[in-house]
Amino acid sequence: MSLSLPAASPRARSLTGVVSEAVAALDGRSEWFAPARSAVVFVIDGLGAHNLAERRGHARFLGSVGSRRDVARTVFPSTTAAALTSLLTGTDPGVHGIVGYRTRIPGTNTAANQLHGWETDGLDPRTWQRSRPLFEIESERGRPCFVVSRPDYTGTGFTAATLRGAEFVSAGDVRERAAIAAELASRHPGALVYLYAPDLDSAGHRDGWQSDRWTDALERADAAARDLAGAIEPATGVLVTADHGMVDVPAHKHVLLTDADALVDGVEIVGGEPRMLHLYTEPGAEDAVASRWREREQSRAWVLTRDEAIGAGLFGTVAPEVRDRIGDVVVAARGRYAYYDDRETDKRPQRMVGQHGSLTDEERTVPLLRLGAFG
Repeated sequence: MSLSLPAASPRARSLTGVVSEAVAALDGRSEWFAPARSAVVFVIDGLGAHNLAERRGHARFLGSVGSRRDVARTVFPSTTAAALTSLLTGTDPGVHGIVGYRTRIPGTNTAANQLHGWETDGLDPRTWQRSRPLFEIESERGRPCFVVSRPDYTGTGFTAATLRGAEFVSAGDVRERAAIAAELASRHPGALVYLYAPDLDSAGHRDGWQSDRWTDALERADAAARDLAGAIEPATGVLVTADHGMVDVPAHKHVLLTDADALVDGVEIVGGEPRMLHLYTEPGAEDAVASRWREREQSRAWVLTRDEAIGAGLFGTVAPEVRDRIGDVVVAARGRYAYYDDRETDKRPQRMVGQHGSLTDEERTVPLLRLGAFG
């Protein structure tokens, strides 16, 4: 069957290669970026290129340093756990194994939370995430490596899985973190510094990316980027990017799955997240489940079997050990829809406004802005 999936922008580089190429620039061998003495990768979680373009009046600095061509293409699913792991390992989700927000642990009935559930779901950061973090590789080579992030991310399972090898430096305010990143890059020649700002994503999930709260967070991130650009030395290269963009989904566009709904017949576990479901089916039920979803939801979602999703290259090259982590059926929302398993007792996720995870340009195209030596 013809999948008619969205085509990737021919201008966009892959987010998966950004940190790898920043490291190469420190050795004077990058194909993307000019040589630099130190490098700072500033990730503003949730800042899609479309979101920035629509709100550039509230991000005067970021809006002034790039053009429509300065973009990258994030991975599928376009969600933080998968995208940041690809950014920080230089490998695709089908290789590193973080193929969604909640994915089944093969051979069990547990859908593990890939972002927050490492301890509660018993995931080993050194084995469940299958690729070596670039920061671990570079620190073993003798490169000074630093992570500048919020204090509550210190020592988490996701931090260990993606950023081990780097020295963790924490600060609560994003502008303070930017100042620390600039100072580390200056004080340690050859340094690789990862600067992370999650506030925009949090605001978007709560109130939507068109809300005043999101705009306030954008203004703070913009000010931090401006501060960073002013504080770095000329030989330091800075990249400003994101893990995904965001779309607002109103409550009347929620599709609620209940026991009476034929869409859950034959489905053992509903994983993934509202805009990108992993459906884990009963043995032999995959084709029937896919047919039912296509018949009813084809106008609201792309529906693929696992083999079709792998064949289309959505997860990149898929290692045999990762294959069964992918749903037997994958459902990626079109337009402004989101799917919820209404049988869950916790209804708080249904209060989210801003969402991401699917294949739309709004979710998958992110800025890739160059400052300092990379400018």
